[in-house]
Amino acid sequence: MKSAKPICVIAMAVFGLLAIPARLAAQDSQVHHQKYTLSRLSTDTFTNADGQHATELEPSTFAFGSTFVASFEVARGNGHPGGGDIGFATSTDAGVTWTRGLLSGLTSVRGGTATATGNAVVTYDAAHGIWIITTLLANFNPLTTTLVVVRSSDGIHWGKPIRVNAKTNPDKPWIGCDNTATSPFFGHCYVQWDTINVGTIYFSTSTDGGLTWGKPLKPAGSPLGGNGQLLVQPDGTVVAPIVTTPDNFLTLNMSAIISTDGGAIWNAPVTISPAVPGHNTFDFRMGINPSARTDGSGNVYAVWSDCRFRSACSSNDLVISTSSDGAAWTQPARIPIDPTTSTVDHFTPGLAVDTATSGSRAHLTVTYYSYTHANCTDSTCRLNLRFVSSRNGGSTWTAPQTLAGPMSITWLANTSLGRDVGDYMAASYVHGKPFGVFAVAHANSGTVFDQAIYTTKQPLLPPSGSARLDSK
Repeated sequence: MKSAKPICVIAMAVFGLLAIPARLAAQDSQVHHQKYTLSRLSTDTFTNADGQHATELEPSTFAFGSTFVASFEVARGNGHPGGGDIGFATSTDAGVTWTRGLLSGLTSVRGGTATATGNAVVTYDAAHGIWIITTLLANFNPLTTTLVVVRSSDGIHWGKPIRVNAKTNPDKPWIGCDNTATSPFFGHCYVQWDTINVGTIYFSTSTDGGLTWGKPLKPAGSPLGGNGQLLVQPDGTVVAPIVTTPDNFLTLNMSAIISTDGGAIWNAPVTISPAVPGHNTFDFRMGINPSARTDGSGNVYAVWSDCRFRSACSSNDLVISTSSDGAAWTQPARIPIDPTTSTVDHFTPGLAVDTATSGSRAHLTVTYYSYTHANCTDSTCRLNLRFVSSRNGGSTWTAPQTLAGPMSITWLANTSLGRDVGDYMAASYVHGKPFGVFAVAHANSGTVFDQAIYTTKQPLLPPSGSARLDSK
C-alpha cells in the first residue's frame, strides 16, 4: 500500500489450528516492575531460518464471560513481512491461569503451505458459541496473500483455516461479531480488510459462525484506506473506525464506516478527524491506527496517536474521540499523560472499555508505548510500556503507571518500517477488571532476541489516591 510508513499497512499472514497447548499459572516467568507483576504467556521456540528468534508481537484480545483469549504473531520474519506462526493464550478463569499454544496448518513451519502469517485478530460469536481468529497467509516472489479464519468452541482447540472470499491480496483484516441477543442481526460476524498497494476497503459477513462468508462489498464511494477496527452496537449497527485517504495517501483522515442492515450495505466514510498529523517516531513501526471499543450502551471510543497539540508537531500525544451512533463524533481531546512541553512521544495505544459501564461512568483503560525523548537514536531511544485509566468516560484520567521499561529498541524485532512490537496492541475488561496483553523485550543474547507476549498478574488498576488529570 502506498505511504505504508504513516499507517503501517503492509503484507502479512497468520493463523492455524491447535498446537501443543500448555497450562501455566499466572505466576510463572514473572518479571516485577513497581506494583505490577508481568506474567510471560508464550515463547518463540521456532528455529526456522527466515525468522527472527525469539520474537513475539502484535497481540489482539477478546473477553466473554470468564474466558479471555489473546492471539499474536510468533517468529517475526527476517527480510519479509509476517511471522512463522500465530500463537494463542487462553484463560477460562478470568486471567488467573492460562493455556497457551500455537496454531497449525498456516505456514510451512507447522503443517501449512504459506511462507508467513500475521495480523491475527480474535473475537467471539455468542450466537454460535464460537471463538474466531482471522489472519493472513502470505507467499512471496510474487507476493500473494490469503485471508482465513480459524474457529474454536473453547478458545483452546482450534480447527483448520477457512478461506474468506477476499479480493486480490488482502491486508490488515479485522473481525467483530454481533453478540446482543435482542439485535436483529445477532450472530452476524463481519470482517474488514484492504488491499496491498491499492488500499481498496472491503467487508464480508458470515451468519454461521465463520464457516462461510459472503461476497466482498465495498463501502459507498469505494474509499481507499486501511487499519480499520469493527465494533457492533446493541441495536446491530456496525461501526468501523478506520483510516481513509481522499488523495491517494497524501492525507490521512480518521474516519468511520457504518452498516445498519447487517452488512448488506456499507455507507461512505464519515470523518472523525481530517488530515490527522503524526510525528514520525524514530526507527519504530507505528502509525495513526485507531484502537476502538464500545461501552455497555454502545457508545464508541476511538484512540490514536496525534501530534496536533505539540508545537511544530514535535511528538505524539494520544487523543480520543467518542460517538453514540458512529456518525457524529466529538472533537478529538488529548489524553493528558504528559505536559505538551515534554519530550515524551506516545504511540501504539490499546484501548479497553468495560461494557458493564457506559456514558459518563464508563471505565476506560489505555495501554501504550512511549519514548522518553522523541528525537532519539538507536543508541539512545528507550521504550516504556505504560497505562492510564478513566472512570468517567474519558473526562479525567489517572496519572500514567509503568508496566515495563526502559527497553532498548535494539532488543526488538526489526522490519523495513522500523523496530516492531506490532501495528496494534490490545486490552480487555474481564468481569470488570482490565488486563493488557503486550510485547515486552529484554536484552538480546548474541543474535537471539528475548521479545515475548506478557500480561499482568494483577488487573491494570492505578494505586489508590492516584492523581487525576483533566483532559481539557
